[in-house]
Formats: sequence, C-alpha cells, structure tokens
Amino acid sequence: MKEEMMNYLVTSTGALTIQDVLLNFLTAAVIGGVIYLSYRISHGGAAYSARFNVSLVMLTLVTTLVMNVIGNNIALSLGMVGALSIVRFRTAIKDPRDTVYIFWCIAAGICCGVSEYLIAAVGTAVIFGFMLIFGMIRNNDRYLLILRGNKECDETVENMVDDKFAGKARMIVHNATQAGVEYIYEVSERQIRKAKESGDIIKYFQSNAKLDVVNIVCQNDEINR
Repeated sequence: MKEEMMNYLVTSTGALTIQDVLLNFLTAAVIGGVIYLSYRISHGGAAYSARFNVSLVMLTLVTTLVMNVIGNNIALSLGMVGALSIVRFRTAIKDPRDTVYIFWCIAAGICCGVSEYLIAAVGTAVIFGFMLIFGMIRNNDRYLLILRGNKECDETVENMVDDKFAGKARMIVHNATQAGVEYIYEVSERQIRKAKESGDIIKYFQSNAKLDVVNIVCQNDEINR
C-alpha cells in the first residue's frame, strides 16, 4: 500500500502539451490585461502606480507558470509550497485594494494554469464588474485648517473659526509662545464647501484676524496635498 501511494505521488504528473501551455499563457495574458485595465480605471491620481499595475500582469503569468509546472503532481506541489513559503514580501501596500488585486491575479493564474478557462473568465468578469462599481469609492477627505498669528489673535481666532464653521470644526492643536499662537483645526470636506459659500476662507481669516499664515491641507489615504 505504501509503495503504491509513493508511485502515485511520483508518477501522477499530468504532463501538458506545448499547445496546452501556450493556451494557458495566452488566456492568462488576456485576463491579466483585463486586471490591468480594471486597476487603471479604479485607481486615479497619486494612488495609481504604473509599475505595480504591470506587476499584476506579470504575477498572473508567473502563477500560471507555477501551475503548469505542478500539474497534477502532488509531490511536486508539496515541494513547491515548501519552497515558496520561505519568500517574504516586504513591499508596503499603500491602498487596501491592492491586496485584492494581488489575490485576483494569483487566483486567475491558478485557474489558467490548470486550464479552467471558464472559471477564470466568469470569475474575472464578476470581479471586474464589482471593482468598477466599488473601486471608484473614495474616502471622505479631511482638511486641516492651520492658523498662525501674533498673541493678540488668540481669542479672535477661536471665535472666527466657530462662526465660519458653525462650531463644527474640531481643534486638534493649540500652540502658544511669547511671540504668537498656532491653531490647527480638523474639518470635513462638506464643512469646507459650506464655508466657501459665504466667501473665501483664507481671505476671511487674513483680513479679519490679521494672521500671518493661513493654510488648508487636504488629508486622505492616498497622499497629503
């Protein structure tokens, strides 16, 4: 029984012909192109990385290559798992959606490597549709209102911020020195739009409080700008 099991593990190779291998890679390349297009559409601005997008296509092809080598050979698959388990990826993922794309590429490559083209096509179509719908969702931007001026502006600034943002601006920093004061408030994008309806925010603070510095900084998960 033990010998029969060993023979099965070694001889069950399920070797692919050259036509099968080329068809697997061709299908993987087409699906990789769809993933490339999906990533390009769902990521915009500073969040988009052309190099990472190309890497997704290559990851699909590499996974297909690995599955072509493994085939139905159980012994080889166990050895491949042990070899790949020592690999450590330390590239920082800037966007949580990038993790989804990585798993998408691996899954598509596995399907193509075992010639499951229908599963690969249907799965890619469904995921592509969901990524188009939900991939365009952006986090609500948060803004920092930074105000700096002399000591005399202390009480005036607080009253003006409350009036301009209807008391909804959240103070997160208040620094005071002998020379001046600094305020940093956190406000939402909606509050910024509403405040602009009554006039320019920067001019409002510079003209009434005579501040030296008035900055509005946008914060989000992609980049601070």
